[in-house]
Amino acid sequence: MNSHLSLFVVQHLHVLDGGEENVKLIGVYSTQDAAQAAVDRLKLKPGFRDTPDGFSIDPYTLDEDNWTEGYYTYHYSDDSEKGGMTLAPDAGPE
Repeated sequence: MNSHLSLFVVQHLHVLDGGEENVKLIGVYSTQDAAQAAVDRLKLKPGFRDTPDGFSIDPYTLDEDNWTEGYYTYHYSDDSEKGGMTLAPDAGPE
């Protein structure tokens, strides 16, 4: 059995006018070619054709951690008294 079986995840990212990110999981494919074929099928469809550079294909190995560290959560707030938006992190990983 192949201990390094990889799958290919296709996503599409569209950054909205306010900077918010809209990410769509398109699908998970057994080969790079199948993933690229999915992108080719969708890139001319409504919405996708306006942001064709938003597609990504990422390989993932099964039974392997792809995120190995902690994370921080950031909150954005309108701080117009100080001249704009502020970014405040939550408490970080211990």
